[in-house]
Amino acid sequence: MKILVCISGASGVNLGLKLYNLIPPEHERYLCVSENAKTVFEKEENIYLNSDISAPPASGSFGIDVTFIVPCSMNTLAKIALGIADNLITRSAQVAIKEKKKLIIAPREMPFSEIYLSHMLTLSRLQNVIIAPPVFGYYSNPESIDDIEKFLIGKWFDLAGIENRLFKRWER
Repeated sequence: MKILVCISGASGVNLGLKLYNLIPPEHERYLCVSENAKTVFEKEENIYLNSDISAPPASGSFGIDVTFIVPCSMNTLAKIALGIADNLITRSAQVAIKEKKKLIIAPREMPFSEIYLSHMLTLSRLQNVIIAPPVFGYYSNPESIDDIEKFLIGKWFDLAGIENRLFKRWER
């Protein structure tokens, strides 16, 4: 499976990087960071800058199977909902939508305004678009931030069909 992880400039860029790093090695992975997030990262293999609109993930023929946007800023969410593809993250999202591939968006804002909720509703009505904010389940009994992050990433992996044992599952 080819997996693209996009990291916009919202709070939680380390969560996006952790998701990228936890993708099992049998999957081909790619990382795109926005200009606002790139200062967090050093140059690594298969990382594209958001300004590189000609990078392979900008084309449907590249064959990305799952696109994550973690975290997703409200600016990025709005652009995707309105069909704007002015950078690699928004273009990759539009490619996922048109190719009917999984697009998992983790909006990072609180509280959600009516405008944000409207954009999320617009996107959630599309086939294969999943709005999954970083909300953890208390039943996982987290003991650390790392436990919470693994719970979130595990749930996102579940949505993408990526097998994992990152968190304690619900038990009766």
